[in-house]
Amino acid sequence: MNNFIQAYSWLNIRYLLEGLWITVEISAISIVLSFIIGGLLGLLRYVKIKYLSALVGFVIDIIRNLPLLLILFFTFFGLPNIGIKPDVVMAAILAMTVFESAMVAEIIRSGIQAVDPGQIEAARSNGMSYRQAMQHIILPQAIKKMIPPLVSQFVSLIKDTSLATIIMLPELMYHAQIIYGQNTNFVLPMFLALAVLYFIVCYALSWLSRVLDRRMGA
Repeated sequence: MNNFIQAYSWLNIRYLLEGLWITVEISAISIVLSFIIGGLLGLLRYVKIKYLSALVGFVIDIIRNLPLLLILFFTFFGLPNIGIKPDVVMAAILAMTVFESAMVAEIIRSGIQAVDPGQIEAARSNGMSYRQAMQHIILPQAIKKMIPPLVSQFVSLIKDTSLATIIMLPELMYHAQIIYGQNTNFVLPMFLALAVLYFIVCYALSWLSRVLDRRMGA
């Protein structure tokens, strides 16, 4: 019990919260960027533009089958060899955005395809353009189908930020390692603290998705 009391000193808690802030900040930026880029890539795959859609699909399939850790290594250790030298934060954001964009693109493409194609034909027969049919008929239904898998993917992204400790990103896991590296008796208290903090952040995102799902279903 004494180990827990010492491990959860205000100094250590504040240090963990500083790491948590880095985790949330990088996750939020990566989520926004990957949603924008993944959305565009997903639409390009869906509309089937000759050659371009096939090329986009090929690149997405490659990225989706690579481990995130390898992409992190490439952005931090590989890019400097070609003259691009991102700092550790930018390298982490770049790696996670690239990886998540591929995942999001596939989710969005699948979500759009899940909508009955007869609806776009009906919209076109009623005088709507293809763009209007997509904007007013298809996408509103597709987005509702996309919310659960998108949230699941973004929750995974938040947890995957811990992989960036390998490039010395000062996020939550890295800060915990610093604390228990100074006192090995703090290993269990730090793991419990990590579990609680990751749960709070991920549960908050899941709760928000349920709220959005209910409102869109209203």
